[in-house]
Amino acid sequence: MEIDIRELETFQELAHDGAQSAADSLAQLTGISTNVQVTNVSLMSASDLQYEFIGTEFAGVNIDLSGEISGEVVLAFDERGRRAITDELVPADDPEKKKSSIKEVGNIMSSGFVDGWANYLNAKIKNSPPDYIEGTGVDVLPKSATEEDTHLLVFRSRVEASQGEVNEPVDFRILLVPDSTSLERALTPRAEDGISFEKLEVFTDMTKEGAEKAAANITSMTGIDTNVNVSRLTLVPIEDIPREVGNKRYVGNVMEFEGKLGGYLVILFDQPSGRAVVDSLVPMETDEQWGSMEQEALKELGNIMTSGFIDGWANVLDAEIKHKPPEFVADTGSSIMSPITSKIAETDDHAFMLDSSIQTDSDQVFTCQMLALPRRDELEQALSDLLVENSENTRIDPADLFDR
Repeated sequence: MEIDIRELETFQELAHDGAQSAADSLAQLTGISTNVQVTNVSLMSASDLQYEFIGTEFAGVNIDLSGEISGEVVLAFDERGRRAITDELVPADDPEKKKSSIKEVGNIMSSGFVDGWANYLNAKIKNSPPDYIEGTGVDVLPKSATEEDTHLLVFRSRVEASQGEVNEPVDFRILLVPDSTSLERALTPRAEDGISFEKLEVFTDMTKEGAEKAAANITSMTGIDTNVNVSRLTLVPIEDIPREVGNKRYVGNVMEFEGKLGGYLVILFDQPSGRAVVDSLVPMETDEQWGSMEQEALKELGNIMTSGFIDGWANVLDAEIKHKPPEFVADTGSSIMSPITSKIAETDDHAFMLDSSIQTDSDQVFTCQMLALPRRDELEQALSDLLVENSENTRIDPADLFDR
């Protein structure tokens, strides 16, 4: 199907406004201060969405939508958020009343989330009574997110809240997973400037292949076993990108690439992972944490990771893409991303962000995040030019494209 990217941007803004309405409702009901951190639209596999929720306990509501937009909405509160809400509304230790309070809050919040969509589309969107959900990972996800080998277009909002004098942050998330029929109807281009959803899927698959090649390069150079846990294509407002990365301190590289497709690739290791990489690459101890030897070692690794990542894109698009030498960075994630987003903001208000998380399943703690920010117009043109037969070839054995 063809989708209208500008309309998708509008829908992202609607999701943000809906999340803000939901957050305001929570504040009015409980007195908990709220702030919408990020809202984006992600094209991702069901397994990658499941991975985001693994290991964290959630409680909330699931609501079915029907009408102009059909699908599922999930509001999920983390454990601290659930306690904050139920302690405020149900002081007594009554489990059933606590569940009812979550359902009541979820129902009011979801109504505010959905109303904005209905008003924009000038259509009726009905929502079912809320079902209480509780559990870890897939236990709280929409049913469509449990189907394997499925790409989902998910509207994701993360809201941070704080309560009381301790001002401890609590977290709740809003997911909207529309069904493909209503999504296609809502996003049908009004002119001949749409992007094939299937080509977006191909490009997303190729990005994951590139990240897996980069992970293999880390393993071959350092001996640290790594794999790609999450890879997704996200449409996000420019100003939200630094908040997506957060204020954790990182060390890594920034590379600019150009050609058929231009933009930036950012490789970020958390501090312990960066140290582990350097220790495996630099055969001698040095007095400086990030001296010239350490920086050169990370730049060499970044250069090789980038080549494997970018080469796959070039093969898929049948075009030349080159990258500039890596620039070493060591700072908070938001500070690293801000200069990049400032440059992108000169021409765009939204960006496609390709986000891949590389980790290890061993006892050794290791985290690497690869963020690609292609220029939107160039990506749209490249996808428009992508030959159907070439995209079909990538479905046969996409890994071959990264071995040429």
